Amino acid sequence: METSHKQAMWMAGALLGGAVLALAAAAQQSTALSIPGQTGTAKVVQVQGHNFVDLEGLAKLTNSTISFKGSEIVLTLPGGGTPVAAPAGPQGFSRDFLSSGIEAMARVREWHSALRTAIERQVPLGTGWLDAYQEQAQQALQQASAAITTDSDKNAYPVLAVEFNNMKNLNDKYVNMTKTLDYINPNSLQSDPLDQKLVSCGHSLSSMAAAKQFIDDGACR
Repeated sequence: METSHKQAMWMAGALLGGAVLALAAAAQQSTALSIPGQTGTAKVVQVQGHNFVDLEGLAKLTNSTISFKGSEIVLTLPGGGTPVAAPAGPQGFSRDFLSSGIEAMARVREWHSALRTAIERQVPLGTGWLDAYQEQAQQALQQASAAITTDSDKNAYPVLAVEFNNMKNLNDKYVNMTKTLDYINPNSLQSDPLDQKLVSCGHSLSSMAAAKQFIDDGACR
């Protein structure tokens, strides 16, 4: 009985040893990993149908570095720690400049509307009541100047200034006319080149505000 037990133990040990030897033999079956454009190879071991790459060999093959973070092994590829800068797109209007610029345009339109209504209704222009509209438009223009940040802001501000100056020249023209003329045709603005330039430039500025960036279409030159 004791002899049979020993024989069974010997056979079990032999089988276990054979399994270990078989696993070891399987683990010794290896191939090599290569990467196009890279020099050298990394060892690949096949175990039970699965491929396992030698980490140190892979790091050497790809010129990477190995580090440890807690229980994790971190493989950092070349350039992996350096963020790639995205190509810069066109810079639009800053938020504050856009808001201030729209306000300045609105003040000029109010000024223009007041002048047009006065001419059409034969309201006296020489009493200085239009000065308040000019002051409001000028203050809004100054606020836009203080809000300049981006390149689009810098390029658009002179256009805003041109629109303000056009309106001022138009205003001064008709105020001075009332000093020498007793009558001004109510439809004068309809055929006035300066008024047409003012309106055209205003449309251009409105398009820029909608696009939120500077667009030079030549209307305000």
